[in-house]
Amino acid sequence: MAPPKPKEVAKAPAAPAGAVVKKRKFGVPRNYNLGNGVVRFSKTKMFHKKAKYKFIGKKNPKAEKPKKPTVVVKTIGGEKNGGTRTVLLKRRKSFYPTQDKITTRSHHKTFSKHVRRTRPSLTVGTVCILLAGRHAGKRVVLVGVLPSGLLLITGPFAFNSCPLRRVSQRYVIGTSTKVDLGKFKLPKHLNDDYFKKNKKSTKRSVKRKQGEDIFASKKEKYVPSEQRKTDQKSVDEAVIKAIGLRADKKQLRGYLRAAFGLRSSQYPHRMCF
Repeated sequence: MAPPKPKEVAKAPAAPAGAVVKKRKFGVPRNYNLGNGVVRFSKTKMFHKKAKYKFIGKKNPKAEKPKKPTVVVKTIGGEKNGGTRTVLLKRRKSFYPTQDKITTRSHHKTFSKHVRRTRPSLTVGTVCILLAGRHAGKRVVLVGVLPSGLLLITGPFAFNSCPLRRVSQRYVIGTSTKVDLGKFKLPKHLNDDYFKKNKKSTKRSVKRKQGEDIFASKKEKYVPSEQRKTDQKSVDEAVIKAIGLRADKKQLRGYLRAAFGLRSSQYPHRMCF
């Protein structure tokens, strides 16, 4: 197929008298459109490696850096020793370890520096549904978010026997029901250290009495302290008072007392809580 004829170029304006006019040469392009977006030669065939020739005959050559000496020649005494010796400036290692060194990283400290993020639906006063633990299925009120990222919730205890507890937001469904706690502020001593258990090592005490197992170890039963009881009452009073100010207080009390459950053909991802 013959290449198409070049289009007629618009005539340039007339040059002034006495000026030298240079004639422009128009050649036929090697590559042209064959129709429907198809070109005669591809981009790879029309590519010219021009960058290679930019540095040929360059006026300012790259300055070579002086090489650091690795060997020094020393004179030595003795008739049969040759007079000189080449000695390495940096000695080679006499010992190469067979295993890499284990570098200790402070991974325990970095966890406390992580940024905690809670879901936007989990705000103070939100009624939540617990999904795990011994209180699973109960509806509770979110009281605060601790520095560790855990949620602090309460039943209240008088409604569903759920005390002040720390819960991860993974095991909680945040509902659209919210209790306006007003100017309620969580006491400063209710932090993560407050809820830590004293893990005492229960050593096996050898018992020589007849009829008792020498390998038996008794576990101490957990009993809430007086401080825990007073804190539970003070927090629950603020929550119950806020519930009593609502117009639907009777329905909300029954809602918190009732347990959450699913029947057949009921799917939580299709529900609006």
